[in-house]
Amino acid sequence: MAQQHLDPTDPTAGAVTGDALAGYLRAQATEFLRALRLHRETGGHAPNGSEESVDAARALRRSARRISASLHTFRPLLDTDWSEAIRPELAWLSGTLAMEHAYAARLERLLLALHRLSGATALPTQLGTTDAPGTASTGGSIGGGSGGGGSAELADAAASTRADAASAGRANVAAGSRAAGAAPVAQKAAPSHAGPPSPSPTPERGNLTVGAAKAGALLERQLTLARTRAHSTALQALGSSRFHAVADNIAVLASEVPLTPTAPNATLHPLAAAAEERLTDAVAALPLLTAGHPYNAEALIHGLSPDPAPHPQDAPWHQVRLLLRLHRYAREVLYGDNTPVDVRLLAAGQALNRHRDASEAAAAAAQAARTPRIAPATAYALGVLHADQRHEVEAARFAFQQSWQKQTVSTP
Repeated sequence: MAQQHLDPTDPTAGAVTGDALAGYLRAQATEFLRALRLHRETGGHAPNGSEESVDAARALRRSARRISASLHTFRPLLDTDWSEAIRPELAWLSGTLAMEHAYAARLERLLLALHRLSGATALPTQLGTTDAPGTASTGGSIGGGSGGGGSAELADAAASTRADAASAGRANVAAGSRAAGAAPVAQKAAPSHAGPPSPSPTPERGNLTVGAAKAGALLERQLTLARTRAHSTALQALGSSRFHAVADNIAVLASEVPLTPTAPNATLHPLAAAAEERLTDAVAALPLLTAGHPYNAEALIHGLSPDPAPHPQDAPWHQVRLLLRLHRYAREVLYGDNTPVDVRLLAAGQALNRHRDASEAAAAAAQAARTPRIAPATAYALGVLHADQRHEVEAARFAFQQSWQKQTVSTP
């Protein structure tokens, strides 16, 4: 017989009271303390932590997010002063621990995208990384930080790089002929076992291949530096008095939850339903018609502007992602270990995660393109990379639209 699950919006469903909330918070606090102990035992404070310490840090973030989300959704049932004091601290901890992984994943995403776009047989950073004569090297440009001169380079990169590539090709042929002491000769045909000759690459693909190595090296330097700083920041945070205060509060929470006097007998369904309603309203306010278009030119133009501010079109989608997470965690409080798998919520959450990753990767590519004195081929490759990631953003929005509009299939 199939198990019957509670519906948080059904007033006739069995009551889930504040005691369930207290049990959930105690369980998450226990997981937090267990992950903290594992993180310390596996060398989490070392410059290069082990894989176990990375998993422990991820478990710390997981528990911190769930505790903070529950304090937000069910705050009328908790001591106000206590919950309002610890919730920002949990958000600070979760965000600090997430940055190192975010930079590493962003770099991997961008390098794989460059590899795919350029059609190279090796990753961009495995190719040559020396700038052309007369241009500043990528290593030297990083120290100068970001500037506002990248917009003009992005606009003129295509034409400049085509001319540079053509002249470089002619010079290489002439130099090779002089070195051999003979007149230029036609290129020999490929051996018969090589199969039919492959079509010559388009000028755009050739220009992208020229700049992909330099763009990859620039991104790797910038994001690796950011990841190293994030790692140091996380280590400092875990050793700070601020974190020890958070850990002390979580240790108390593992044994005693500061509920209000009426909370043990109060039902959780109205508060969980309110969280779901906030999510529904936020989704209804999204420009889903715009997300249905395969190309959003306005989003691309804004991303290439010299303004480094976050993309205004992305903010509502990031907010929906946070509200979807609150709704999922509220369901965990209601159902406990028997939380049913909602395929629609799972697919929507995956699409929103893709949206966040692509939008942040596009911002990183645009930021790298604003680096002063980079070669035109590098700026061209970064511009193509930025456009590719903005296309990924639009694809993720469309996937969210498709998944969210599907009706939830209930199991009898």
